[in-house]
Amino acid sequence: MSDHWRTRLVFAVVAALLSVEARAAEPLKLRVGWVEAPAHLLPVILTRPELLKHQGVTYAAEALRFRGSTPQITALASGELDIAMLAYSSFGLAILNAGMDDLRIIADGHRDGVPGYWSGPFYVRASSPVRKVEDLKGRVLATNGIGGATYFALTKMMRDHGMEEKRDYQVVEVQFPNMMATILDQKVDLGPLPQPYAGIAERDGKLRPLFRTHDAMGETQMTLMATRTPFIAQHRAALVDFFEDFQTGIRWLTAPAHRAAAVKILAEFTHQSEDGLAAWLFTKEDNFHDPDARPNLAALQSNSDALTRLGFLKAAVDVTAHADLSLIDEAARRHPRSEEK
Repeated sequence: MSDHWRTRLVFAVVAALLSVEARAAEPLKLRVGWVEAPAHLLPVILTRPELLKHQGVTYAAEALRFRGSTPQITALASGELDIAMLAYSSFGLAILNAGMDDLRIIADGHRDGVPGYWSGPFYVRASSPVRKVEDLKGRVLATNGIGGATYFALTKMMRDHGMEEKRDYQVVEVQFPNMMATILDQKVDLGPLPQPYAGIAERDGKLRPLFRTHDAMGETQMTLMATRTPFIAQHRAALVDFFEDFQTGIRWLTAPAHRAAAVKILAEFTHQSEDGLAAWLFTKEDNFHDPDARPNLAALQSNSDALTRLGFLKAAVDVTAHADLSLIDEAARRHPRSEEK
């Protein structure tokens, strides 16, 4: 080989090595799904760069909003999403129907009915003759999405009282922002409302809760963060950094000392009034936010088993076998114990 070609080869090898090193130094692009704030705090936390020690350094997270959890299964399968925010129902469907056996629960999304905390109500008009679940027979009921977590809670409650959809009642889809008006206009007889809409309904006094999600499902792991095992294996260090920052954000937002500032931040993010949010946000009238983003796997197993008994899942799902909490465990060890609540 001539000196000319030997020199060119050396330069080519050096350039390739520098390119690999540069790519390795780039922060991990992390696309994370979400549906509703403030139930999902991640998109809010990402607006506070002062809390994010590793953002833009080892990872660069982007919160992508979806209308529900089911579309995130497709996005995760196609590589358009790295971490999905899945409902307990969608998680089982992803494993059993979409064949994603390598799917792993890695963190909490939000929970309903944690003892001492809020549980999502199903409302009727204050003047409605419906006084008990049995009175819903022959009526039109609403959910925000057929096949979603709220729909399954409604279905289980009705079946617990001996009623089947289409035979004994009808279900229609109504988005949460339109739910209260739809109930008051008597287009439906019952519908669910999350916060902040539930707080508005309670203050107006025009609706009253007939039952709550907890009455049907017990404590519910409503949503969870999930990804696939190859992604964890390839990017473990950056994911631990991400969850360290996520935990920092949760702890800061939920700290009593920061509540006034947190309410203001959420008001700006959600375009809700500070007064309206202050009545319930980060209190016992809100969802419980675990400081380590730790899901309740026992509750999730119970929720999943209920779906199997109802016939919505074709087989049981072993939740523990599809969980990897090592990322949040490692991240939590980086936080001083004095910060833990």
